[in-house]
This record gives sequence, structure tokens and C-alpha cells, in this order.
Amino acid sequence: MACLENLKQDIRILESTFPRQNERFQILTVSVDEISCRFIDRNGDKHRIHGNITETYPQMAPMWYIDDDDSYISAAIQELERAPPTKNNILQQVKMLVTTLCRLNEVPVPEAMSHIDHALTERGMVISDEDEDDEEEEQEDDDGEEEVCHDDMEEDPQNDQRMKEEVAGIDTDNLMVLERLRQNQRQDYLKGSVSGSVQATDRLMKELRDIYRSDSFKKGIYTVELVNDSLYEWSIKLKKVDPDSSLYTDLQTFKEKEGRDHILLNFTFKDNYPSEPPFVRVITPVLQGGYVLGGGAICMELLTRQGWSIVYSMESVIMQIAATLVKGKARIQFSASKNQYSLARAQQSFKSLVKIHEKNGWFTPPKEDG
Repeated sequence: MACLENLKQDIRILESTFPRQNERFQILTVSVDEISCRFIDRNGDKHRIHGNITETYPQMAPMWYIDDDDSYISAAIQELERAPPTKNNILQQVKMLVTTLCRLNEVPVPEAMSHIDHALTERGMVISDEDEDDEEEEQEDDDGEEEVCHDDMEEDPQNDQRMKEEVAGIDTDNLMVLERLRQNQRQDYLKGSVSGSVQATDRLMKELRDIYRSDSFKKGIYTVELVNDSLYEWSIKLKKVDPDSSLYTDLQTFKEKEGRDHILLNFTFKDNYPSEPPFVRVITPVLQGGYVLGGGAICMELLTRQGWSIVYSMESVIMQIAATLVKGKARIQFSASKNQYSLARAQQSFKSLVKIHEKNGWFTPPKEDG
């Protein structure tokens, strides 16, 4: 009951601090379950931001999400997601949100923010991220002004730098993909229909960010698309291989005959990734050689539990598959049936392959050769 009463009191503080008349930040609706607010940027554009207050509050911070895909709004939400448990309180969350939005938009923080600071001070709540235990909180009470100044001068630039590093080298379209994934994950969480695991999701998000930054991706050697916006299934179009290879020549012919200039691969990940490798298969075209099995699975020790390592990146896996196809002298079978490859056949042939190699050892392709 005490937590609920505190939340209701905080709600009243927010409504009085940021009414709809505030020129920068406005509380539109707020209850013990959710909050809807609006940030007005320096150009006068309005951005709605929502937060769901779960039953686990204040042990868990509100879950924030947005209506649009503006990059700096997304960056501010990411900053909230990284906040320590000492800043789960709704007043602290809104303070961080408004401060970060204003800083990234290069506008002053509303003067009304002083009401939030006053309320936090009266509650004896932690203002600085650094003060997490009782001893440090007592020191903050003695030197509170110095600590707040330290927070403004040193921590905000560091947070800003972390956000810049998070999106550095990624173009706007791909940033929107990443943000859409975050929004989908947040909605799934709120609906209680979360798929995958936290470990796998976090790692796959990192892999996707790294790919978007990579030179190979930017040079068009391959592309990545998520099947049905799922982080756990990727379509990879391998567009460039060794220009001295027969496969390269076949791809040119493939483009002339069928208007397609790539080898389409499918990557599927399980909840225990990266402890286990993804399952990889060729979708199209049908290949002969290149260590491609019936159904489209690929004969690579790297793609088995035996040869896999959690340190392998998806970038390196894609490039090693490209090298393996060339090393194995893969050629396109232009006369093959387009229905020759299927998921069921690929899984069965790969399962049989693994049993054979577990018994007899691996000989081709050597892992060190890619």
C-alpha cells in the first residue's frame, strides 16, 4: 500500500510539474498503470512517448516505448533502459528522460524540473548514479550540491558518448530496423508473449548492430533481412564472391537468365544461441559442389556443436560460408528443379552428416581454411 500511495503522490507531482501547457514536455495522461507524455523539439515537432508501469514497480522501472522512429528519441529510451535499479522511480525516470531529450536536441531543460529535484530531495532519493549504498547516500546529503554538479558535468557527456557509440556507423534505415525490433520486444513483454531468451536476444541485437557497421555489409558483399521481423530468422543474400571463381561467373549468368544476382541463405537461431550455432541452409539457387548437401544444408564443422565457438561472429560466419562455397568449387545447376531444396530435407541431411563426422572425424572443409 505504501508503494501505491507513493506512486499516486509522484503522479500528482508529474501532472503539476509538466502540464499540457508546458512548452517543452507535457504529461498527457498518467495513472498507476501507464503514462503518456509529449516532447516538443526545437523545431516544434511533437513526439509522443509512453510508459507502462508493471505490477513489479518499483522493483522494475516503467517499460518505455514510442510512436515514431526518430533516432534521438530512440537513443533517450535506450538510455533509460540502461539506468540502474536505484533510478526505477517514476520521478527519476521522467527526470532522466527529459534531461536526455533536451541534451540531445540541444535545448535547455525546463525550469519546472526543479520541482522534481525538490521532491526527490525531500524523499531522500538517490540523484546521482554513483550513489547506490547507504554510506554513499549519506555523503551525498552532506555534499549534495557538489554531487549534482558532478553528474551534470561528467556523467551526462559520458552517457551521450555511449549513445553515440551505440549508433555510430549505422545508417538511418538500419537504425529504424533496430528500434522496431526493440519496440516489438517491449510489446511482446507487455503481452506476456516473449519469444527467445534474454541472452540470445541481446547477442543477436549486438550481432546485427556489428553487421550494420561492417565494411563487408556496406560494400554490398551481402545483405541481411529479418524474416517476419524476427530476430531469430535471417535471410542472407550473398551477392559477391571471389571474382576469379567459377561461381562468380555463374552468378553473372544467373542474373542474365533469371534477374537474380545472389545466393540466398537462411539462418535460424534457437533460444540457446550463442551456446549453439545457427542452422544454415541454401534456399536458392541449387548448387553443385561447395560442400552443399541435399536439401541445401552446408557441410561445415563450424556450423556444428563440435566445431562451434561462442566467440564466432555472424559476420565471420557469413564470410566463411562464402569462402567455403568457392573453395568447394560450387557451381549453379541451372537445370535443377527449384523445389529441390527444402527445410525438412536440409535438416535430415545435416543430421546424417553430423553423425557420420562424429564417428569418423572431420576432413572437409578444414575449419582453419574457412
